[in-house]
Amino acid sequence: MSDAAMGSANAKTMTIIVTKGTLDWAYPPFILGTTAAAMGVDVTMFFTFYGLSLLKKKLDLQVSALGNPAMKMPMMGMHMGMPNIVAMLPGVDAGASLMMKNMIKKKGVASIEELREAAIESEIKLIACQMTMDLFEFKTEDMIDNLSLGGAATYMEKALKSDINLFI
Repeated sequence: MSDAAMGSANAKTMTIIVTKGTLDWAYPPFILGTTAAAMGVDVTMFFTFYGLSLLKKKLDLQVSALGNPAMKMPMMGMHMGMPNIVAMLPGVDAGASLMMKNMIKKKGVASIEELREAAIESEIKLIACQMTMDLFEFKTEDMIDNLSLGGAATYMEKALKSDINLFI
């Protein structure tokens, strides 16, 4: 059990609001959350709007190249960017997603499913936004186990007492 869970005087707490559901945006909250938990921080992750889809049992995450000028993929010995006009073409997101997934696998980076499981094993509290569940008509049976439902007040109760609050 972490120092935070045991109520240590040195225990730190952190909340993360997860608002994005693309492959590239799924990594920061899970990596930061699991790293903090490994360091003894009591972590709560609040999934709302498009971030809520990261709690679905079945993930099919994609990247979106449109409007992301910083997205430069290693190709042909250099880092190549993708102009927005190309990113708008059908199939470009699927191709970019496949390239990203292959690069993640090749480099030995954990998958989102693995990071999500590590979060559960690390006793990170995962909260699904009830309002977003209702808004997008998600069913609890489509979501992973080990999560709780809550709203803005649930998040605020944790955030107001936390040492670190992140919005991703």
